[in-house]
This record gives sequence, structure tokens and C-alpha cells, in this order.
Amino acid sequence: MALLPIIIAPDPRLKITTEPVETVDDEVRQFMDDMLDSMHAANGIGLAAPQVGDHRSIIVVDVAGKDEEPDPIRMVNPEIVWVSDQDYLHEEGCLSLPEYYADVVRPEAVRVRYIDGNNKPQELEAEGLLAICVQHEIDHLDGILFVDHISSLKRNMILRKLVKAKRLAEAESA
Repeated sequence: MALLPIIIAPDPRLKITTEPVETVDDEVRQFMDDMLDSMHAANGIGLAAPQVGDHRSIIVVDVAGKDEEPDPIRMVNPEIVWVSDQDYLHEEGCLSLPEYYADVVRPEAVRVRYIDGNNKPQELEAEGLLAICVQHEIDHLDGILFVDHISSLKRNMILRKLVKAKRLAEAESA
């Protein structure tokens, strides 16, 4: 198990567009396991490769509750192929924007096509929290943060606070 450092916004590495993965091999599987370990250690429910400084199109999610058995999903090259007409307003947070939350409107259900950890094509229909989480993580693959879905006033306020917190942390460690 390797815990990967999670990048905190604002950081240009979070704004990249990822590259597709050619094949899921042992290295990619190990990377996804490390992503899951890092996500769980940070008490998250989703993590995208750019959040740990990787340019590949990979996400992991696990929306199982604290009293439930873990149910991780590993997705390589995920692509949303259908969205419901119904929208859902949900408070979102992000491991790359710690301690900040905002209401975001997203489709209530989605269908996602992806490659699994065994290099097999899959499709997943998701609704509710799983759908929100998958959409949030896929956004990361396109350099989109959840704060990009809220007003610029709220977004700028959150990002300014994160810059200030980063400067404080750097000053304390110097």
C-alpha cells in the first residue's frame, strides 16, 4: 500500500485534461489500488488521477457507508454515455478542496462506459450519490472542479481561502 499525496487547489495540475490509458496492466492496477488506499485514508468517496498528479484517465469510487462493506469501483477511460432528464441538487466536497462544500446541480442518473481493472469493457448505470460521485470524478479528468459549477463569487472566495491556507502551511514548514 502506497499513500499518494493529494493535490490541494489551486494547483495547475488539477486543470489538466487527461490522456486515455492504452491497456490496464499490473502497474495500472497497482496505481488504482494506491488511489483507493489514499482515498480511504482521506475519508473520501472518489478520487481521480489528476488529484494525485497523474495524467491518465483513471478514477476510483467507493460510496459504501461507514458500516457497510467497501465496494470500490475502478474505472479507466470512463465516459458518460447517457444522463437522466432529472437533475439533483447535492452538497459536494472534494479531497482537493478540503473543508469546503457547495450545492451543485447534476443529472440524477448516468450511464458510464469504462474499462475495469481486468481490462474488460463495462457499463454502469448509477443514480443518487454514486451518480454524483462518478460525474464529479470524471469532471476532474477534464480539469473541472466542483467549484467550477457554482457562482464565480463563491468559487473565488473558496480559492482565495485555499491560497491563504497554503501560504500559512508553507510559512510554518519553512
